[in-house]
Amino acid sequence: MSHSEDTHPQSISQPQTVVIAIDAMGGDHGPRVTVAGAAEALSRDTSGRLRFVLHGDEALIAPELAKLPALKAVATIAHTDQFIAMDEKPAQALRRKGTSLFAAIASVKARDAHAVVSAGNTGALMALSKMLLKMMTDDLERPAIACGWPNEKGGMGTVLDVGANVTSDANQLIEFAVMGTAFHRAVRGKDRPTVGLLNVGSEDVKGHEEVREAHRILREGVDGINYHGFVEGDDIGKGTVDVVVTDGFTGNIALKTAEGTAKFVKNLFKGALKSTPLAMAGALLASSALKKMARSVDPGAANGGPLLGLNGIVVKSHGGAEAWAFSNAVSVAISLAASTYEHDIRQALAQVNSAHGLKSDTVPADKAVDEKVS
Repeated sequence: MSHSEDTHPQSISQPQTVVIAIDAMGGDHGPRVTVAGAAEALSRDTSGRLRFVLHGDEALIAPELAKLPALKAVATIAHTDQFIAMDEKPAQALRRKGTSLFAAIASVKARDAHAVVSAGNTGALMALSKMLLKMMTDDLERPAIACGWPNEKGGMGTVLDVGANVTSDANQLIEFAVMGTAFHRAVRGKDRPTVGLLNVGSEDVKGHEEVREAHRILREGVDGINYHGFVEGDDIGKGTVDVVVTDGFTGNIALKTAEGTAKFVKNLFKGALKSTPLAMAGALLASSALKKMARSVDPGAANGGPLLGLNGIVVKSHGGAEAWAFSNAVSVAISLAASTYEHDIRQALAQVNSAHGLKSDTVPADKAVDEKVS
């Protein structure tokens, strides 16, 4: 892929061409899903600026790509016959530089791609991303994983962290609020998303010391953060706020509980609809509405969790995702890559650090993101 000095966008500009690197071998299903998912994401795009690089075994990818002429016209294959297994230890993955996941992330580091999407091994993705791309600031220890969360208002909220950081201090929670705001603005299109801190109650005295301290600082006012206050677990589904901030331990439990409950209710509903001939007839008559409802609560609708805080865009898909769900993760990457998301986070973190005395070692934006693909 060639670079051209006169077509490189500035660090805060939207790129003229958006290149997405796909770890085509990642996940439970490999190229059958990742290639078809990329094609489905492409079908929803109206910009005409998308290009894809599919990293993996050409012998497995090419037959899938041949079925999809629209994708084939804008995609290239970066061949490697090595891939990271779903149960492989991150330490092993770090030592193997010839894998599809390593190559896809390395392409973002080299600015040959604007973002990478993988349904592969989460631990390996986290470790390789941190090693190759580094963090935006020296005081950020690990990325925060954000996820979309459907709510009863018909919209999609954002929850972070959902698994990268088991514990988080007040400074980290404020940084999550900054990053979650920038992410929600870029992907959901809301200029001033509301932010809430997840807690066991809405009163100021509730919760542990770190969450109360973060609440105090946010309530006093942080530039760019439209802070609502404490929220409780049921507020996530209600859509009380757009962005819910918590530590990774609590966030991951909330996510897995919600996904498990959704599957449980879905199975109960299926059983009820098949319980009698009359129920089956009613289900047939209401099939289109039922399908719409089922899709709205399907975890695949919110698939695509970016690793926030890295010097580059990395999006994690569910390992078991089918093509439709994987396409949603690709769409998240496209939205982030085509936005000023990275610049917004850097600028907001610098302002927060300056105003509130938090550690600040922000990598200059011109060094981190100006060498984009043309």
